[in-house]
Amino acid sequence: MSVPPTRMTAQQSRAWLALISTAELLPAALDAQLQRDADLTHYEFILLSALQRSGAMRLSDLAAATNATLPRASKVVSRLQRRGLVGREENPEDRRAVLLTITKRGRRQLVLATPKHFETVHELVLDRLDPDALTALADALEPVVEALDPQRRFGPF
Repeated sequence: MSVPPTRMTAQQSRAWLALISTAELLPAALDAQLQRDADLTHYEFILLSALQRSGAMRLSDLAAATNATLPRASKVVSRLQRRGLVGREENPEDRRAVLLTITKRGRRQLVLATPKHFETVHELVLDRLDPDALTALADALEPVVEALDPQRRFGPF
């Protein structure tokens, strides 16, 4: 005998629809802004940011850190490498592996993209919430992120 699906309360439905709508709409808005102002996709921005923070990473670690499949990360890295934004170098610890780095040009692209990107984040999200709502949002979502990311690839908050 199958168990009937659990229904949502009106409060749960409202919260779920707000969360899923944000999850669908926000990435597209950030992508559009970054493509328009910096000739980067949102994923490229995230990937360059990860390389900037780490200094150098193996492709598999970069894919994990950016929540991407290995083929997707590889394709994007190749595209960024052709544009001179990402470099590859030998791994001194493992000659079979390659380390990915952000180039000087990639760092510059990231630095130039960041202010307008942050402005968009403020306009679309942060400035629409008062300090109490921002705290409540972080408090509400952090346990969800912990459940989705038990390895803490996206770091402790």
